[in-house]
Amino acid sequence: MTKAEMIEAISEKADVTKAASEKVLKAFTEVVKDELSKGEKVALVGFGTFYAVARPARTGRNPRTGENIQIAASNVPKFKPGKALKDSLN
Repeated sequence: MTKAEMIEAISEKADVTKAASEKVLKAFTEVVKDELSKGEKVALVGFGTFYAVARPARTGRNPRTGENIQIAASNVPKFKPGKALKDSLN
């Protein structure tokens, strides 16, 4: 599903305009980004939890040349689905 398809689906389910749906989706993604950048979790009961994990620096290998390279430490976003979401898929 693309962003445009998501906006259309939200507008149909919530019976609001596409413009309003787009604003809500943008606001949601901004809030999640802001909270993760602060090191906070975003938990939506029944859906899942968004959180950030620190990935340490490591040595990798360039597949083209075989040369060792240093990969910098970084923070990466993760998502853990909630029980209700998992159950809805089975």
